[in-house]
Amino acid sequence: MPGARPTISTHVLDTERGIPAHGVAVAIFRLTDDGGSELLNELETDVDGRIADLLDGDELELGDYQILFDVASYRGEDSFFQGCAVGVRIDDPERNYHVPMLLAPFGLTTYRGS
Repeated sequence: MPGARPTISTHVLDTERGIPAHGVAVAIFRLTDDGGSELLNELETDVDGRIADLLDGDELELGDYQILFDVASYRGEDSFFQGCAVGVRIDDPERNYHVPMLLAPFGLTTYRGS
């Protein structure tokens, strides 16, 4: 969409059930030069398993980010995987970044989407 503000998005799919993963808690952090991290937002996937704007209106900046998927919030506390942290580097703040996650009981997959 012309004029849209660049952001980071995600889409979480439950590959065991073949449905979107609704209600996955996701946090995004900006990593700082001194090795720390700054929490930017904590959101939850919608009924289609999506979060269209992890920055929730904040400006996308150059640098390193960490996306934390709280798998236990979706699969339950007895889930083998409790969470998954994905580090991404933003080298062009003028484009969108999409980080999908595929969930299974004993496997997780993520990739750079479009």
